[in-house]
Amino acid sequence: MPDKILKKSPNTSVPNNAALFGRIVDILEEARSHVARTVNSAMVVAYWLIGREIVEEEQKGSKRADYGKALIEGLSKRLSERYGRGYSAVSLWNMRKFYQKYMDRTPTILPPVGKESGKSKILSPPGKESTPKHYPMGTEFATGFHPDLSWSHYRALMRVENEEARQFYEQEAARNNWNKRQLERQINTLLFERLIKSRDKDGVLQLASEGQVPENPIDIIKDPYALEFLGLPESHRLVESDLEMALTTHLQEFLLELGDGFAFVARQRRLTLDGDHFYADLLFYHVRLKCYVIIDLKTEKLTHGDIGQMQMYVHYFDREVCTQEDNPTIGLILCTDKNDAIVEYVLDKGNERIFASRYKLELPPEEELRRLLLEWRSENEEDNL
Repeated sequence: MPDKILKKSPNTSVPNNAALFGRIVDILEEARSHVARTVNSAMVVAYWLIGREIVEEEQKGSKRADYGKALIEGLSKRLSERYGRGYSAVSLWNMRKFYQKYMDRTPTILPPVGKESGKSKILSPPGKESTPKHYPMGTEFATGFHPDLSWSHYRALMRVENEEARQFYEQEAARNNWNKRQLERQINTLLFERLIKSRDKDGVLQLASEGQVPENPIDIIKDPYALEFLGLPESHRLVESDLEMALTTHLQEFLLELGDGFAFVARQRRLTLDGDHFYADLLFYHVRLKCYVIIDLKTEKLTHGDIGQMQMYVHYFDREVCTQEDNPTIGLILCTDKNDAIVEYVLDKGNERIFASRYKLELPPEEELRRLLLEWRSENEEDNL
């Protein structure tokens, strides 16, 4: 008799180990992420090196402007023939500019696994000895550039002329994992300029070298806030409920504008005092400062009554909501306009917990913020005389 052909029973089940599958997916995703970061870092260093070669070749050759143009156009043609897209004349000009903006970096290339293990090649100009740089935040830029920042990030950063501001945006983009679009928004809304208005000279230098590291309530406050992502028109008919609804609908963008460390807790948080009910518009918790942050929204100019109301909210939270682990509550009033003298007279002289900031429903005019920056610098110089 012919041998019987053994067939699997149709009822035989394949093991469905979801936990095992999940662990394997995590491994693969982590590996892919690592490969992407490694490729990004290698390309950033490569473009820096290409820029350096172009600059050094220009310095050895003719100083005429048309020499540099002919050099880059010739390189672009030959590189495009060999490698395809990505080496246009515009791209090579960007690499040249990239090197010029970051000439102080000393990138290193790590060797392949198994080759001179533990050693790395420092890519310094011929005849110059360098050592790898260590940057703030406890993060070593092993290649001279942060491994989480791609060429797209650095192209955006190159457009920032102020060196302190450029360093600040680089630190913050790495710290907060900003993608290119988020980084460009922060640059376009002049985040650095809005933050330095409340800082002294040493504070600005610290901001540039370390990024936005909240240590005190004032460190998390901006003036003004840019809320252009809401898509709301500048109108006297805007009501607070519409503004509140728009902010919670666009919560992700609002958290980005507030800054690192904010966690959303609630909207219209009720406070009850002897049977009377009051409602705080938005409630957040700041995980770095370990305190509640109450935000009250005003669609008109700030009044002394608005400040008094916020004082009541802050005192209520300190007494009725906060635990021993929480630091004192912070109150932030967002308004269309304010009189700084009123704020100063209503609040205690040493106030460090209640703030009033303007908000803009359209991108802040660059001229206005530049003017504020010049005023701040002028005042700071006078204080140092």
